[in-house]
Amino acid sequence: MFFFAWIFGSFSDCNLFDCNPVECFFKGVAGACGISVLCSLMRVHLFIQTCSEHERTPGGQLRDNWRKAVQFWCLTALLSLVGQRVSSLIVLEFSLRAVSAWASAGLDSGGKGPQLLLIQCQFSLGCSVSCFLAFLHQGAPHSSLGLLLAAAIGWALASCCHGLWNHVARLYPLHSTERNCGKCITLLTSRRNILVSLQKVVVMVFALATLAATATMYDHFLSQKDAPKFWIPLTLCYTMLVVYNQEKQQQQPGAEAMWNSVVLRLGALSVLMLTVGDWSDVLHVLIMFLGEAVCLLPCQDLLQAALKEEDEKVSKYEKSDRQTTNSYTTKTSEGS
Repeated sequence: MFFFAWIFGSFSDCNLFDCNPVECFFKGVAGACGISVLCSLMRVHLFIQTCSEHERTPGGQLRDNWRKAVQFWCLTALLSLVGQRVSSLIVLEFSLRAVSAWASAGLDSGGKGPQLLLIQCQFSLGCSVSCFLAFLHQGAPHSSLGLLLAAAIGWALASCCHGLWNHVARLYPLHSTERNCGKCITLLTSRRNILVSLQKVVVMVFALATLAATATMYDHFLSQKDAPKFWIPLTLCYTMLVVYNQEKQQQQPGAEAMWNSVVLRLGALSVLMLTVGDWSDVLHVLIMFLGEAVCLLPCQDLLQAALKEEDEKVSKYEKSDRQTTNSYTTKTSEGS
């Protein structure tokens, strides 16, 4: 009985969701628009790369508009429900994973590229947008109007990128050969810069969100006197877990490694919030992984295309490495 009384007391003392539902909705719309922009541009990049390398039209890439609409509004609802504390933790956690992936890719030149990381960062990107907007408008006298403007700008960008993807998926194979469309000609000449530009924008968003998340974490968790003594070992343990998971992910297929990473993060963040947070934070972590599923399940075709392109890059790298080794061996034998 004392245990259930403690549980109900914890729920009554904590705020399950943020106070203003209108502002939460606008932040959710802005975050879902960021995810939509990322997915649309990733599809454009992979479609153009496939057309350029194989000189044929890839099949099975388009999805029904109603599915995209359902996914968008589900992400809006889930991002509206996730609180600022857990959003900040998600941003810092993914930034740590991205740094670990970048370090492992630097050590292994033939390893997997950044495309899989971009696919995995969808919900974390939405949390980054909502976390930064919440920090930026915190205490503002007209925060609702500012968030409405941010949501409107995000909606306009998402609509433009979605329209670009629909145009490319239907007309790019024809327009790229006949060269009678300005959009397709521009994409044809700058197809190698799409992924680089997208990476730079995503890194900038996460950098800004990391600053906001650090300030939020300090205000909510680290401002107490003995908090650093408790958080330092937790951070070190979680860093070791991320590095171990990153090494294990390199040895598994893309989809299997991705879902294993999701389950592992669910357990680790849940234990962390049970230790230093409250019951609302645990609920927000569960909502977060529901959002991960909503992001990743409709993107299986995108994942397969990215894995195929990465495998082709790895095979080209290994082939060039073997050719370099053989030429060096031939020159050495001729010289001797």
